[in-house]
Amino acid sequence: MIRLENVSKSFATPRGPKVVADNINATFPSGVSVALLGRNGAGKSTLMGMIGGSLKPDSGNIDIRGSISWPVGFAGSFHRDLTGAQNTRFVARVYGVDTDELLEFTEEFAELGAHFHLPVRHYSSGMKSRLAFGISIGIPFDTYLVDEVTSVGDAIFKRKSRIIFKDRLKQSGAVVVTHQMGQVRKLCDTGAVLENGQLFYYEDLEEAIAHHHELMGSDEED
Repeated sequence: MIRLENVSKSFATPRGPKVVADNINATFPSGVSVALLGRNGAGKSTLMGMIGGSLKPDSGNIDIRGSISWPVGFAGSFHRDLTGAQNTRFVARVYGVDTDELLEFTEEFAELGAHFHLPVRHYSSGMKSRLAFGISIGIPFDTYLVDEVTSVGDAIFKRKSRIIFKDRLKQSGAVVVTHQMGQVRKLCDTGAVLENGQLFYYEDLEEAIAHHHELMGSDEED
């Protein structure tokens, strides 16, 4: 369960304050996959960062019940001089999961071959993303934070990513950011639309999608 209580957040810009959250109150139930929708620049990634704990709200509280992932697929925190395997071991120790199991899962899932045992500095951006996705989805969390979860790799890898993520959602909830409404319908149960610092939560996913399309001025996928 994720509860946002009077959450506010803004940033200074040359044109004045950019308000991302304006006294937001909302509850995302446990075990529910929520689509986080909104225009580009609305602040979805910032809100995701506050939920994940990498950013702090200016005021208000975010109450998290259960374990919550970092953004699935985020590769920015890897130590570039360590191998993929060593980075995987480090994450396993931090989160208290079985090291050997996570190593075996990640090596097989990420499909990096011999590169899994080479320093991450030699990886392409796609290889780092595949490693990050493998580690993220290899750890059982109560809630996954997801930003374009199936955007990495070729068609076969994307399909494999969708399948295993949907399997994880049988036991877990998620907050999902994606611009693909087809993916939203496949992965999510409910929706929330962020606009001008306000968050509109809909138990009916189609109502959230309709609101999003109205903001975008289109009924097409964006």
